[in-house]
Amino acid sequence: MELINTFMTWILKNRIGQIEKFKNNPLETQREILFKLIHTAKKTEFGKKYNFEKISAYEDYNQWVPVHDYEALKPYIEQTMKGQQNVIWPTPIHWFSKSSGTTSSRSKFIPVSPESLEDCHLKGGKDMLSLYINNYPETKLFTGKSLTIGGSLQTNNLDYNDNSFSGDISAVIMKNLPKWAQMARTPSLEVALMSEWENKIDRMADESIKENVTSLTGVPTWTMVLIKKVLEKTNSKNILEVWPNLEVFFHGAVAFGPYKNIFESLIPSPNMHYMETYNASEGFFGIKDQKDSDELLLMLDYGIFYEFIPMEDIESEHPNIIPLDKVKEGKNYALLISTNAGLWRYKIGDTVKFTSTNPYRIKISGRTKHFINAFGEELIVENAEKAMEITCKATGATISNFTAAPVYFDENHEQGTHEWIIEFVKLPTNKDDFLQRLDQELKNVNSDYEAKRYKDMVLKLPILHFASEGIFEKWLKSKGRLGGQNKVPRLSNNREHIDEILKFL
Repeated sequence: MELINTFMTWILKNRIGQIEKFKNNPLETQREILFKLIHTAKKTEFGKKYNFEKISAYEDYNQWVPVHDYEALKPYIEQTMKGQQNVIWPTPIHWFSKSSGTTSSRSKFIPVSPESLEDCHLKGGKDMLSLYINNYPETKLFTGKSLTIGGSLQTNNLDYNDNSFSGDISAVIMKNLPKWAQMARTPSLEVALMSEWENKIDRMADESIKENVTSLTGVPTWTMVLIKKVLEKTNSKNILEVWPNLEVFFHGAVAFGPYKNIFESLIPSPNMHYMETYNASEGFFGIKDQKDSDELLLMLDYGIFYEFIPMEDIESEHPNIIPLDKVKEGKNYALLISTNAGLWRYKIGDTVKFTSTNPYRIKISGRTKHFINAFGEELIVENAEKAMEITCKATGATISNFTAAPVYFDENHEQGTHEWIIEFVKLPTNKDDFLQRLDQELKNVNSDYEAKRYKDMVLKLPILHFASEGIFEKWLKSKGRLGGQNKVPRLSNNREHIDEILKFL
């Protein structure tokens, strides 16, 4: 195994030079990608409609090709799902990433072309390993196996096309991994792609207990559930008693801050590493590339062309759209992508903030439709997660999930407020202190919130529900959204989700 470890680390480390190249030449890299995408797709239905043949400058692209959300691209995607090809991308597309997302309750089917699978999603996974190895050259990662927690996979229920497949992006990737990667992971593919999550977690635990697991890959919520199941089955105090060589958790999908204390108690090792990635159904966008920073390097050579909409323009009919060279540090932008799977100027619903422009590094700041701004407070997910992390640390509490929504003015409420449901693994010693601290930390991280809370003039002290573990799982199960890439919406500007979840309290 030592020989395999040495060989694999050498192979993967060779990619670092290419990463340095796009870091040093970001704008040139992005320009090449844009015109390669346009040239490749110029004879598709979409390319003909928007005169790709005549586009010779970014300004043409910006002027002629409109911004699309999922509903705008849906007719093209549905044509492709029915088996028609050369609609949005010239190579045949048979894979679709199914995403309930957090912008709508309906399922979205995101096309995954051969190019996006190979040059984006799989390449991102390899780069994750390359950057980890570069930071920790003494790693023993390949002396054991990676425990990967992915979603489920199914054929599309389309009578007119039995040659298309959909599932969580993690499941699509797992199904298409090269042989060497399949051999280096656990559990078996059959178990990893199961759709019934309660039975799946049980089977995953049974299979993985027997393995020498050196890394974990998955969403923090489900990884935590699996670890607890393994501890229960083995009657162990912490997971290092089961997997003594565990050294890294590759995670994404939700902010890790609120989960950090839980994982540090489950994996009590000063040598355990945590590495965030930004991988969505639409593409692989960012990877943590520095040891002592939670910033993500924007990956610029994955066949994705990036544009950005300043948040103040997000609701505008004609928003100001800027390319990479015009972004500013510390400003919130909605992410706009054009990809090698035929997503053209696609608004994915995420917001990012640049922490550096040399090289381009970002933090995920929230969702374009996941915020609370009922009273001008402009509370975004990044604010809520930061305040929650600090409050938990100060009060000795440990949470597994939360959601919040506004309580609007009505005959029963002369002032507005926010209502929170927080699922606790470990309750704070003093619930009132937790509420007061959370409110104060929200003021500390958001001046608009602080202004609206001044002397309770607009916003009252929040309403807090202290929930035990399992409430969000019950709600997701009731919606048929248990497992995979499905997430509890952190913030919502309406009460649709929170009123449903309150019924489970």
